[in-house]
Amino acid sequence: MKVAILSSAPEVHAGALRGLPDVEVVAVAGWDAFEPVRRAAEAGARVLCEYPAAAKETDLKAVIDASGDRLTVASPACHGEAFAVVRKGIADGGIGELTTVLGSVATRADGVLGAAAPYLLDLADAVLGGEPARQVYAQTNIVLSGRSGESAAVLTVRYRSGKVASFDCRRNGSATGLPAVTFVGDKGSVQYDAGPQLLGGERPELGGEDLHALMARDFLGGEGAGPDGQAALRTFRIIQAAYESAHTGQPVDL
Repeated sequence: MKVAILSSAPEVHAGALRGLPDVEVVAVAGWDAFEPVRRAAEAGARVLCEYPAAAKETDLKAVIDASGDRLTVASPACHGEAFAVVRKGIADGGIGELTTVLGSVATRADGVLGAAAPYLLDLADAVLGGEPARQVYAQTNIVLSGRSGESAAVLTVRYRSGKVASFDCRRNGSATGLPAVTFVGDKGSVQYDAGPQLLGGERPELGGEDLHALMARDFLGGEGAGPDGQAALRTFRIIQAAYESAHTGQPVDL
């Protein structure tokens, strides 16, 4: 299988593909826009697309329309055995009726709502089965960065069933960008940490699965384990509403 990488961080994906059987990387280039994604989709290719730094909803819809069911959004924490076990346990009623989702993630980038929150929202979306949001509220600040992009944010999402998700996003120069989420039910709770820290040595080491490699494996195998275009659209709308809420100081209904 021939694979072309057009990415803002191509070395990450190239490393994940290294060693996979029957995979030939034919191009590697830095890119952070939807136009090449749309062209690839129109050509009939299956596409694994990162969340862009900025985009319009019309751009995202154009990609979704062109790709159909061939689009997967790059959200590494949605892949792997650990999250699969958590999802099954919740679906089987292990924590009773799910009521609340609590999550946190740190990123090295400013603009944490757009750079970090989508990966928390993707996890909630997967467990909630694509349930649409009803209301979004967000607060942000630039204290840690001193720049125009927000360095910290708190995002609260109310879903149509009454379930609530609350997420804490912040900038940290040594962050892994991998989220941790706790799913709370009326009988118990379960936590999923996509980037657990191992103890020992002079400094903690990152444990857990190689999620980028698993994401690449799932995508190339056609398993569709990651968010699809419609999931990306739900997440995009929540993020846009969050920016509006942070600007006005008021909740935004969807």
